Amino acid sequence: MTAKNTQAKTTKTKLTTAKTADTPASRPMNAEKRERFFAKLSEHIKEPVTELNYSSDFELLIAVMLSAQATDKSVNIATARLFPVANTPKAILDLGLDGLKGYINSIGLYNSKATNVIKTCQDLLDKHGGQVPRTRDELEALAGVGRKTANVVLNTAFGEPVMAVDTHIFRVGNRTGLATGKTVLAVEKALMTRIPAKYLVDAHHYLILHGRYTCMARSPKCGSCVVFDECMFKDKDKWADLA
Repeated sequence: MTAKNTQAKTTKTKLTTAKTADTPASRPMNAEKRERFFAKLSEHIKEPVTELNYSSDFELLIAVMLSAQATDKSVNIATARLFPVANTPKAILDLGLDGLKGYINSIGLYNSKATNVIKTCQDLLDKHGGQVPRTRDELEALAGVGRKTANVVLNTAFGEPVMAVDTHIFRVGNRTGLATGKTVLAVEKALMTRIPAKYLVDAHHYLILHGRYTCMARSPKCGSCVVFDECMFKDKDKWADLA
């Protein structure tokens, strides 16, 4: 191994990133850079859509509920078994709690998720005519549905310009300087004021896909990042050199 290769290997070993929850805030990205940031992401990400598989508003709601602390891939595997058998509130209720668990037991926290899904299906039938409600308050009143899940449904199913902040978006917001904050809600509120209006509906998916495949937690791909010039991450040049 050459001295140069040894040095590169040593540098790579020493270069680390903070845990997502502890992502340090970069300097704020200015308005001109924010405009270019989203223009480039929109050019690069041709289909800003969820990677959860669904064919109805109800299926989306259930898939998002199941996705908490689980990968979209694992949820899609489970719902590929569940939805052909039961994809309405009544059909899932007919399965019963134990029957539902049999379809989703490959997903983490499946016991509590199954309980919440059953309760939500009952509430949808009793209070909403079996339909997924279209307001945040009504969604958050459902068992197992918090602000993030409600925002995903409002944005993805109904095209509302709202921002669901998950770990990827929390990291991207802070690391790039797009929208910084110490809490998920702080980042959400900052994003809502700092994202150019014309990109707001699709921004959730631009940012989550960027965070999932480029601005990754442990090994950000700064060397191939389409928004490298706009990003305010102080270590971006170091990470780019490792590409």
